[in-house]
Amino acid sequence: MGATNVPGSSSSSQWLLPISALHATPSKTTSQIPLEKELYDRARGVEFLFRLGVSLALPSYAMHTAATWFHRFYMRNSLEDYHRQDVAAACIFLATKTEECGRKLRDVAKVMCAKIAKVDPKDIADYGKEVEEAQSAILLAEEVLLEALCFDFIVHSPHAELVDLFETHDGTPEVEEYAWSLAYDSFRTPLCVLYPPRIIAAACYVLAQHIVEGPESSLSLSARISSPAPSASLPTPPSQNFMSPKSTRFAVEFFRFNEVEMASVAEVLNILLEFFAAQDTQGPAEYLAPIVEIQPPIIPPRAKLYEPFPRVVHSNGVKGHGSEALSLDGSSQGSSSSQPELQSTPNKSSGRGWKPISDGNSNDHPPDKPLDRLDLS
Repeated sequence: MGATNVPGSSSSSQWLLPISALHATPSKTTSQIPLEKELYDRARGVEFLFRLGVSLALPSYAMHTAATWFHRFYMRNSLEDYHRQDVAAACIFLATKTEECGRKLRDVAKVMCAKIAKVDPKDIADYGKEVEEAQSAILLAEEVLLEALCFDFIVHSPHAELVDLFETHDGTPEVEEYAWSLAYDSFRTPLCVLYPPRIIAAACYVLAQHIVEGPESSLSLSARISSPAPSASLPTPPSQNFMSPKSTRFAVEFFRFNEVEMASVAEVLNILLEFFAAQDTQGPAEYLAPIVEIQPPIIPPRAKLYEPFPRVVHSNGVKGHGSEALSLDGSSQGSSSSQPELQSTPNKSSGRGWKPISDGNSNDHPPDKPLDRLDLS
């Protein structure tokens, strides 16, 4: 089920596509790139984009915008024609202008070069050849990006919906942190071009509740988003008082979802869990194992989107920006001057293993920048 079937979307309808559209992207139709390879490279591209944004000290909303544009771009262009790192940098550079957090082109190019070479930006010469080439690549990609976006720069983020959700109650900080982190992770998938932000936000909150409750939770995801049992009493006017934030149906009640929208929440939960399960939970991503064990909600049968990332790497070969190939442990093979853009450092907690993004302080506001946890190398 695609977002075009979900009524009441606040996003432009041209950017909300059915899941079937993922099987007809230019990467597949013109370049014969398998879907599992395309989704893997998209995740790597967004990870690179986030790293650029963090190094440039961009606000989180600018990175959300850039990541959404990245996925929109590849619904209309092939990964074979435009390298993910060039497009990621172009999305970041454009977002700094539209979101009024401007950065100089040279600064973006320097950070891009530093991330590719895995060195400190201070070690990159301001007017070196590599920076000049990076600037040209960013500008060329930006020109194509503007055309692909049809100059439609409006983006709505699930984080904004989560803020509204959080502000309605004094909820559990741990659930809020997990939901906030899951919403970040959602940008590594194409969910932002499939479903409205509130659908994604609700799915992240429901999954966060399940994670916090842990293995002892007896309520499945399907039960958490199912329709309530019919009441034997007479109909009553809808109440403006939402359920307790600890209620398993709090997010569903808050957004007042109908049957179609709840089915979409179920689909989002399935895609998120597929994405987590695709990583090497027996190796670098073992901290995701507790999440992967969660039973996804029941949905109509469909083709699986994600294949295990180690299998994708071995089957298709994964190239970086240049001639290097990525190994499963994140190290590079080949040229020593080029390094992979992804080498996550999972933040492990002592409890269930998966740690939500945290800024290290005790204030009530969600953190403003992502922390690399997922191993996509």
